[in-house]
Amino acid sequence: MKKLLAFAAAALLLTGCQLKTATYADDQAIPLEEGQTDSLIMSVSLEYPVKGAPEEVIEKISHSILTTAFDLEEEPGEVIETARRYEDNLKDGYFNEYEDVKEVGVRSWEDRVNGYFSGKYGQFVSYMVEYYGFRGGAHGIATMTPVVFNSKTGDLVPEETFFIDGYRNPVAALIRSHLLDALEGDEEALATIFEPDLVGPNGNYEVTKDGVTWYYQPYDIAPYDLGVISVTVPWKELKPYVLK
Repeated sequence: MKKLLAFAAAALLLTGCQLKTATYADDQAIPLEEGQTDSLIMSVSLEYPVKGAPEEVIEKISHSILTTAFDLEEEPGEVIETARRYEDNLKDGYFNEYEDVKEVGVRSWEDRVNGYFSGKYGQFVSYMVEYYGFRGGAHGIATMTPVVFNSKTGDLVPEETFFIDGYRNPVAALIRSHLLDALEGDEEALATIFEPDLVGPNGNYEVTKDGVTWYYQPYDIAPYDLGVISVTVPWKELKPYVLK
């Protein structure tokens, strides 16, 4: 078994205050049977706030990070405790899956979670969760899931509360106008988009200093081989539709 557990400190400037963060990091490779190459590969790296804001704000942000990163339905606990519980559940699931199948073969899983603060705009701050999972088969699945917080309150900011009423159609047109740029000018890739006219706001949005980026997971709007598609619309185009 290989295991690396580390904690790192950092700081994020939010709306005039310094939000201090830490990172929980754990990497493990656990063989199904001693001496076999089949194994569970786990990696968790999760940035989370520790100081620099009222306790209730830090708690709200941390809980939303954990809920998103680990796809939780129940109320999460402390960051380290919740991350380790996720890892323990993953180990249990892996060994239960192959409890009666110990012969050498393709019996490997891979599970990687990477979460970090990714951008800000005024009082709003974005957090990105990157995930890769493999449970056998032709390929794994990679996703990118952003969430947006109000840094003053710690509350999540759903897309429909960030923009004015009636934003969907005009903003969808803006997103589509930048879709080819997002595909690096690849006309052949653009032709594989399932229904370009339906590409638009999907709630999976991130705010940065440059604008708003929407993320589309594999199969959302295009075949798997295009991966996660991200489309950025600059602030100068979006400002008429953002709530003041």
